Amino acid sequence: MKSRDQALEDLLRSDEVMIGPKEVGAVLGVHQSQISWMASQGQLPFPAIMSGNRTKISRVGFLKWGGWYEDVQSS
Repeated sequence: MKSRDQALEDLLRSDEVMIGPKEVGAVLGVHQSQISWMASQGQLPFPAIMSGNRTKISRVGFLKWGGWYEDVQSS
């Protein structure tokens, strides 16, 4: 299992537009099912889209919410 720091580094290096609950959960230390449930309830503090039973999360929106977006811009 990846450490939180490694999971964040992977997101910072990624060029994906949308990410899933697994990636977000790895950074936050929360199980992906909790992220999906919160998205379905409209309780996530960052941009997410529900499409059927799939959850898509804006990578940049998540990084901005966490205060990590500056790291993306400087690399």
